[in-house]
Amino acid sequence: MREEKLKELLVGLTLKEKIGQLIQLSGEFFTQDKALLVGPQEKLGIAKDMVSFTGSVLNVLGKEKVIDIQKKYLEQSRHKIPLLFMADIIYGYKTVYPIPLAFGCTFEPDLIQKAYHETAKEAAKDGANVTFAPMVDLVRDARWGRCMESTGEDPYLNAAFARAMVKGFQGDFTPGESIASCVKHFAGYGAGEAGREYNTVDMSERRLRQEQLPSYKAAVDAGCELVMTSFNTIDEIPATANEWLLKDVLREEWGFDGVIITDYAAIAELVAHGIAEDEKEASYLAIKAGVDIDMKTACYANQLEPLIEEEKINIQAIDQAVWRILKLKNKLGLFENPFAGIETEEADSDLKRKHEIAKEVASKSCVLLKNQNHVLPLRKEQKVALIGPYADSKDLVGLWAIHADRSKSVTLKEAFEQVAGTENISYTKGCDLLDDYTSLGDFGNSFMGKKAQQMTETEAKEELNKALMFSSKADVVVLALGEHMMQSGEAGSRTDITLPSIQKDLLRKISETGKPIVLILFNGRPLVLKKEEPYANAILEAWFPGTEGANAIADIIFGDINPSGKLTMSFPYAIGQIPVYYSAFQTGRPVSTSTHSQRFMSKYLDCQNDPFYCFGYGLSYTTFEYKNLILDKTIIKADETLKVTVEVTNTGTSTGEETVQLYIRDIAASVVRPVKELKDFKKITLKPNETQAVTFALTVEKLKFYTKDMEYKAEEGRFEVFAGGNSMTTLKADFYLKSE
Repeated sequence: MREEKLKELLVGLTLKEKIGQLIQLSGEFFTQDKALLVGPQEKLGIAKDMVSFTGSVLNVLGKEKVIDIQKKYLEQSRHKIPLLFMADIIYGYKTVYPIPLAFGCTFEPDLIQKAYHETAKEAAKDGANVTFAPMVDLVRDARWGRCMESTGEDPYLNAAFARAMVKGFQGDFTPGESIASCVKHFAGYGAGEAGREYNTVDMSERRLRQEQLPSYKAAVDAGCELVMTSFNTIDEIPATANEWLLKDVLREEWGFDGVIITDYAAIAELVAHGIAEDEKEASYLAIKAGVDIDMKTACYANQLEPLIEEEKINIQAIDQAVWRILKLKNKLGLFENPFAGIETEEADSDLKRKHEIAKEVASKSCVLLKNQNHVLPLRKEQKVALIGPYADSKDLVGLWAIHADRSKSVTLKEAFEQVAGTENISYTKGCDLLDDYTSLGDFGNSFMGKKAQQMTETEAKEELNKALMFSSKADVVVLALGEHMMQSGEAGSRTDITLPSIQKDLLRKISETGKPIVLILFNGRPLVLKKEEPYANAILEAWFPGTEGANAIADIIFGDINPSGKLTMSFPYAIGQIPVYYSAFQTGRPVSTSTHSQRFMSKYLDCQNDPFYCFGYGLSYTTFEYKNLILDKTIIKADETLKVTVEVTNTGTSTGEETVQLYIRDIAASVVRPVKELKDFKKITLKPNETQAVTFALTVEKLKFYTKDMEYKAEEGRFEVFAGGNSMTTLKADFYLKSE
């Protein structure tokens, strides 16, 4: 539709019709059985006529459902304004990719962009217009359940993936191949106190801008069409009512002209936060801050019209919000064809391509944490005891793969038998996944679609005995352990991020057989592994690896794929060490260089400061040596670029991929700076004994930060530059930045 026609449409809407565009309701409101509609309508407290004006639908997908709802809605619509169908499509649709925390470990944004484009095509053909993704929240507290949806602890890397995911989803907006991207949660949601979901965030503006905001800014710059407000406070003002955040930063500074939508029920929660006395005041604060769409409350539906009548807000605020929504619907081509791309049938070649990409992402997401005495890769003729609650499970997709086609997944047992033959694999579950499944609660059991049954005492003894028998007869034991998928994701915050005790007991008892143990971990966050690590000869962090995860893992375990993943979130030594991250600020009494006596330094009495496994860490079946870090100059000016070159040699016996990482440190600045900051990375492939010179272009833009005066600039002074295979690298060189 031409813009002038769209403007005419806006002018012709009544106030109720305009307000309707600002409302999002879930699928039960669109049932044709009026009796069934009464319950949800009364529970939400929304007027019946406002339901018929609603502008968007939450989490309804499926060709038949979408077409049916859209057709019937348009039949009764005076202006024939199509509904927007929005859904949680986080890291795959029917074909599921590894969780974002996992795919961050690929250090390959281009690969992830390709994967997300495949997800967009799959979801668009099933009726999706908008996805509530990517989640680009930076997270440094492993207790937070939504670690799984983040790409980790580093602003630079998160920004790179944010750009890639938005571009992958949106493409060129070809119907049937693209969906609009809603970046979330704006802003700082991953920094909740105590790692607790929906909790308070309190930090300086400087830290917010330097650490939290870059990934959101990258998504906006990449063209994301929507931004979702977060549940938390910023400067003690909830994001959904935060004018500085939504207007000054997002709209004015960044120039975002798209749609701002709340998270679930966030406007009504302004009352619970204590900044609004009632839903009328909450609606006033939200619309004043610039929120366009109210997700799943009756606030806008019931309160905007009275606010207009009382002249507390003006009609221009409503018109601006409606205009942004109409422009999005128009950009998606819904006015010309509300069903464009939906009924396209998928070819077998499309499915094959998606699974190939899913396997590639999964294989590059796995991180080899330990490989004592080169126990891996296994030989295909070895007798393997495959044991553990994840050994023959299809629950490898993680919590938010709610649309997954599990029939297309294989289990680890099936994948191992395919690679090594059924005669070489003996399997048993060994133990339950959890000590007590009632901890999942009603939501957990309903979400899983079945009530998990605990083994009886007799069954548990039989399973353990079987596991010990198989282990004693095997050449090597592969243990598939981890978190229950319901233990991470939204509202999955935990104070104990170790393996369930029933699994730890299994690991210890099997270790007593004396057989080599390969531990494969399935989890949605970094775990504390200090006590378990000594029992395993090799540890492969597989995360929740998605539809093709089992096939990728089997190929890694048996040597057809050389692991290359690198951690994007540090693993702590102990829970009390959290948050632990590589880019911490230098203190006045650093352990490494302080001249104070040993006790009076910035340290723990019972734990080291460094993580158990650091950011950027990951082993390979080969080894790499770094040397000859060379700068093309030692003094640079503001308009110059520094070329940094390092030589990397494959010193092992197999071809492998290595992620070469470049870090900097600002030695002295007007504010305290991190001890290291990632500024670039490149992935290379080297054959045995091959050496490659890797060159980075370090621009002055990458040296900028928010100074004492809150100016974003680079200050004159000395810098250190580091290159290596992880954030603990010590290979460094110096240069000096001159301001003129």
